[in-house]
Amino acid sequence: MKLGISIVTTIIALYASVFFAVKFGWTNVAGLVDEVELEIRPSPIWINTEEWQTLKVALIKDKSAIEQASMATDISPRLIVAMVIPEQLRLFNDEREIFKQVFLPLKILGNQTQFSWGVAGLKPETAEQIEKNLQDKSSPFFPGEKYAHLLDFATENYGQERFSRIADEKNHYFAYLYTAIYVKEIIAQWQVAGFDISNQPEILATLFNIGFANSQPKINPQVGGSEIELGGHNYSFGRLAYEFFHSNELAMEFPQ
Repeated sequence: MKLGISIVTTIIALYASVFFAVKFGWTNVAGLVDEVELEIRPSPIWINTEEWQTLKVALIKDKSAIEQASMATDISPRLIVAMVIPEQLRLFNDEREIFKQVFLPLKILGNQTQFSWGVAGLKPETAEQIEKNLQDKSSPFFPGEKYAHLLDFATENYGQERFSRIADEKNHYFAYLYTAIYVKEIIAQWQVAGFDISNQPEILATLFNIGFANSQPKINPQVGGSEIELGGHNYSFGRLAYEFFHSNELAMEFPQ
């Protein structure tokens, strides 16, 4: 019992420090454009880090929820996971104390509840935009009528219900569902403009990281996003998604 209380106390204290760090911008990291040529490596350097070994186990625990989101959206499980991995690795790196004391020993995902929500770090305004795009047939992000009711609310309190389902600590299904729909909507926007990026996880992850407003269909889009330090190397958000997607890691659990 004492151990359980100690862990809870530690989590509360550490999350409080994270709240103020984010609130006052202490953890802000500038984004970057990845100038290094992408290379398919079945075994990326970072797979030997303790961050990845922790995340790997935690993702397998969520296999059922990820598959459920995949079936609902027709987005592959691997593509959904590729969006979440850079965010989790960024969180693990930025919040080293929480990682060492909580995520590493318990092999769990970081579930954000403040300025970003859930295991994918969705901003509240992004979640709202995802919902609107499902209903607006005139929007370039509209993915099709088949998906229009995936995020229908069960109550009139949309704000509270939105938060409760995305930031649910016990069931991450909606976090994965919103993530998959975001990818679906970005793919739709680029297809309307004449570009198919459905098989470019590095571009989809970059756009997932920088937001709808920065999604501008064009030839030769750039890979980039938040800079993440991992195992002594720096990676862009988009590059990490690319390297995971084309690696042998979790290939059986989360196929393309």
